[in-house]
Parts: sequence; structure tokens; C-alpha cells
Amino acid sequence: MLPQSMHCFLVDKRDNQVTAGVTTRPTADLPAGDVTIRVQYSSLNYKDALAAQGHPGVAPNLPHVPGIDAVGKVVESSDSRFVPGQVVLATSYEIGATRWGAYAEFLRVPGDWAIALPRGLSPRESMILGTAGLTAAMCVEALQERGVAPAAGEVLVTGASGGVGTLAVSILAQLGYDVVAVSGKPAARDLLTRLGARRILSREDVLDTSTRPLLKSNWAAAVDTVGGVTLATIVRSLEPGGVATACGLVSGAELPLTVYPFILRGAQLVGIDSATYPRDKRIALWNKLASVWKPRLLDQLADEVSLEQLPEKIAAILAGQIIGRVLVRID
Repeated sequence: MLPQSMHCFLVDKRDNQVTAGVTTRPTADLPAGDVTIRVQYSSLNYKDALAAQGHPGVAPNLPHVPGIDAVGKVVESSDSRFVPGQVVLATSYEIGATRWGAYAEFLRVPGDWAIALPRGLSPRESMILGTAGLTAAMCVEALQERGVAPAAGEVLVTGASGGVGTLAVSILAQLGYDVVAVSGKPAARDLLTRLGARRILSREDVLDTSTRPLLKSNWAAAVDTVGGVTLATIVRSLEPGGVATACGLVSGAELPLTVYPFILRGAQLVGIDSATYPRDKRIALWNKLASVWKPRLLDQLADEVSLEQLPEKIAAILAGQIIGRVLVRID
């Protein structure tokens, strides 16, 4: 039986000012759903930081509880696939966006949005991965599905010091790929090397603002987490038949490109959207992340904080100052 109230990180708007902080709300405020979870851990993603600011494109309805990732024990379920006491995780979909998210003691979601915690992952490890880990795995899967083998050549990872970036570097290196990491943070170099990056470049090394439709072929493939001119530079720099995955836009949403990389080199650009990823494929990737794709040094990739400590980390991720992941302890 649910208690009448819950501890949560609430974003609200009063007198035309957005406020965010820890408070208590009735559990009756939880949205409708099949499975109610007592949350143990969540994580901090860029999307969560935007929601914490009341960004209307992410959190259109206030008051709002951010947090797109959750792991915890089922306390109530009307879905026969889940029973009270079972440990489950739920990531992305509309969690923490159009629906109240995981920065609360309790989360309620449709049954199709929850999966059993895979054997091989602790609850804590699953949230160090979270949506960032799923996204990184989706990028690697997309490269493999399009025939990019380790012998094909160097694979570039941009935003390599961030959540998706660090996890992508680790997964790719473990699979035998020759990984080149791009980061603007000198403090991240040692970690990226230990994760398996063969080379580390600065952001300027992969940024070409010219209007040339094609650049020198450098990369067999790329995992791009930043977008904008950086992604356009990468696509123009792919080797014939090269593949780039796109999963972020912190450097911009515009993509200044011509069709030449696609019709003269057969370049492939693959969009990655974890929110709508099919459930069966999602479960398969989580099982890989719990076993053969489990990133190295996972426990070292996260800084653990409480709900009360979130504002400082939210400011840091918006300023581009986070290396790796931020794990949010709820219970």
C-alpha cells in the first residue's frame, strides 16, 4: 500500500518564475499507469536539466517531477508481467517529460515501459548506464547492423567525456574497435585512455566551418553526441560507405550539409531515438549491457548525489562541466 505522500524534486512556476527543489507531494498526484515503483536510483541527463528549468519543449506541464531513468522495486502492479518486490528499470519513453519522472520516491508507468532488471547488473549499475547507456548501445548496434566491423578503420566518438560518449568509448573499445575520442576537457584524457580510446582529439580537430561539400576521408564511422557543425564535418569526412550516428544537439540543431557525401561516398547518417525504441530490442540491448557489452570501469564513471544535491549538478551539466555520469540516490 502506498503512503499518502512522497519526497520529490519538484519544478513549479510561481509569479512567472520557475522554481525547483525538494518537497513533499501526495502520492495521489502520480499519473495513471500499470506499475508503481519505489525508486532506488535515477540519473541526471541533459534532458533532466532542461526539465528542471521548466523548459517547455521538455516539460510542457508544471508542476513537474524530472528524471527520465529509474530503477527500483515494484510496490503495485495491475500488469501480470510484474509482481510486488520485483526489481525493474524504466528509462526514456515520456518519463520525466510529459509524465512525472523518477526524482521521487515513487514512479508510476505503463507496463510496457518497465523491464525486469537484467541479471548481471546491480540497481546502481543500471542507473550509471540509464538512457545514456541505452543510447550508446543503440549507436554501436546501428554501426554493426550497417556492416562496420572493427577492421574497417577508426571510429570517432564526439562529446566523449559525457555520459553517452564515455559509455560508447568503452563499449566500442571492448568490441575491438579503434576508437578516437573527441573531448574539450583535458581532465577527461586519463579516463578516456583507460576506457580504451587509442587517440584523443580536441573539438577543434574535428570542426571545419568551410563550405566545402567534401573533406578528406578520415573515419570509418562515428558516434556523434553534439550535432551542428561538428556532425556536418564528420559526415563530410567519412570514408566511402562510412556510417555516422546522431544522438545529440548540444552544439546546435542545424546541419549545414550538401548531398555530396551521400551520393559520392555513400555516407550513411543514422538518427538515434531512445524514447521510441521497440521494447523487444530494448530488452535485448539491456541484456547485452549486463553481459558482453558491460562497460569497463562502470563504477568509476559516476558521481553519486542525493535529491538535495541535484541543483549543483544540474548547473554543471548545463555548463558542460560533467565528466561521465551523475547517479541520483532516491531512497
